[in-house]
Amino acid sequence: MGKDMKVIYIGNPLLRLVAKKIEVFDEKLREFVEELSKTMYVEDGVGLAAPQVGISKRIFVYDAGEGIRVVINPEFLWKSEETVKMEEGCLSIPGIYADLFRPSRVRLRYQDVEGNFHEEELSEYAARIVQHEADHLDGVLFVDHLSAAKRALLKSKLNQIMREKV
Repeated sequence: MGKDMKVIYIGNPLLRLVAKKIEVFDEKLREFVEELSKTMYVEDGVGLAAPQVGISKRIFVYDAGEGIRVVINPEFLWKSEETVKMEEGCLSIPGIYADLFRPSRVRLRYQDVEGNFHEEELSEYAARIVQHEADHLDGVLFVDHLSAAKRALLKSKLNQIMREKV
């Protein structure tokens, strides 16, 4: 991977791919996780998915205030009916923030860097982050969840990011 991990921006086609499942749990994966984590903190993010650094793999890291968490090959087993509105932003869409409704609680099944399976119920902020990051693994950006009217309002800003960053 190297030390030159860079966040890619909206408009880059790599952000729209469905990421591939991770099958090999080795030292290279652990090094990648370390770099991904560092990059997230350097960029001042609370989550960062592999596709955001141009790697189409099903892995993300996040920190909801309790230290770094690594999520590999995530799958939602359940999402609450109850939704909550919160402002979201994205390192791949700098300067754009919007209120978004998402389920307030989720049950997540995932693997760690050793390949062990875990199941966890998350709520509030952590649930928000894992849903946002898991979207990246399916080629979905948070602005895709906005209404057409809201997206239209952001269109010139989004186009500007694509022109400047890609």
